[in-house]
Amino acid sequence: MDFTQEYKEKLVSADEAVKIIKSGDWVDYGWCTGTPDVLDQALARRTDELTDVKLRGGILLKPLAVFEREDAGEHFCWNSWHMGGLERKLINRGCAYYAPIRYSELPRYYREHIKHDNVAMFQVAPMDAHGYFNFGPNASHMMAMCETADHIIVEVNENMPRCLGGFEEGIHISKVEYIVEGNHPAIGELGGGGAATEVDQAVAKLIVEEIPNGACLQLGIGGMPNAVGSMIAESDLKDLGVHTEMYVDAFVDIARAGKINGSQKNIDRYRQTYAFGAGTKKMYDYMNENPELMSAPVDYTNDIRQISALDNFISINNAVDVDLFGQVNAESAGLKHISGAGGQLDFVLGAYLSKGGKSFICCSSTFTTRDGELKSRIVPTLAPGSIVTDTRSNIHYLVTEYGKVCLKGMSAWERTEAIISVAHPKFRDELIKEAEKMNIWRRSNK
Repeated sequence: MDFTQEYKEKLVSADEAVKIIKSGDWVDYGWCTGTPDVLDQALARRTDELTDVKLRGGILLKPLAVFEREDAGEHFCWNSWHMGGLERKLINRGCAYYAPIRYSELPRYYREHIKHDNVAMFQVAPMDAHGYFNFGPNASHMMAMCETADHIIVEVNENMPRCLGGFEEGIHISKVEYIVEGNHPAIGELGGGGAATEVDQAVAKLIVEEIPNGACLQLGIGGMPNAVGSMIAESDLKDLGVHTEMYVDAFVDIARAGKINGSQKNIDRYRQTYAFGAGTKKMYDYMNENPELMSAPVDYTNDIRQISALDNFISINNAVDVDLFGQVNAESAGLKHISGAGGQLDFVLGAYLSKGGKSFICCSSTFTTRDGELKSRIVPTLAPGSIVTDTRSNIHYLVTEYGKVCLKGMSAWERTEAIISVAHPKFRDELIKEAEKMNIWRRSNK
């Protein structure tokens, strides 16, 4: 069947499409690289006509047009599933709020609890011969979102990679109300945070030596996971697999180095499985129509049952800080919001259930404030307002540039001793004093 005529009938201008949005509506902006551009600009042009329009999305890669005006918060409210730097600025303006999630559950939130958005509008790859618009590297929760939206508007971006999968990686034209085209120079990019530091490399070395041939990898975003990826690409490791929430540039480097073939995966053999991806053009070009990659919804990729079914699963994620109980905060600095829960806990739990699996929480032992003060990321207790992303019973390995420790099976004082052993030497005596006050330090350990 030729869908050309239907395409023409549904093709409208962005200004025409957004007329469907009313004051008080919930409007879903999709996710990450799929966030609308020309539709966002068209909606911004209607600012004076609208109030209390609630927008939903996450991981913005460029500023939204609807929030350019100083009074934008009187008209629009951003509700994010996962925040980055741009969204943190909107929080400070009173225009944005985080929606706490366990990422693996997000499709279910739409289907059972949100139940409907008034409008869903997002970027897609050009329609194929069978009438499907591919979600690009954003399968995540997009199908669940579409199933529960009253009106669906797609914004076609000719630069969006067509990401193959098997299920829930695209939407058929028959489900779409309006089609909008625009002049898109490129889709949004997300770098890896710059070149790896000496600290990143020290942490990466400690982790890579724990990875066996045939392991299945999950990498988070940031300097340390990318340093691990670079080191794996240069290693003698072989027959690696990928099953991850987020696909990042490091996987491309590892694959091109011949380290990834997926031959040892217990499920989805020979496929690199992921829920969404954000990186550079190098990565998007690699993802485009690559049958080795498998784009899948997040309730599959992050399902503990799927993760645990993969032998030798290796999960590597960052933390903001860790306290002496072993509680991991990866979301905020006190009351200052940074990112979100994402799927870190899903992979920490799933990796430990995997035969031979290991999860690594990694961080630098210290950070420097804007005033030049050196502070420890290992703290006695998390600061008020800090979020517990992984509870104290969940953490497996903790890694800093000063070493790695496995905390499973340890009593409170053993854990405290182990955690302090990987803190910066400058802060260890102070941490011991605080641990004594908290009754989690034995004098015999001094």
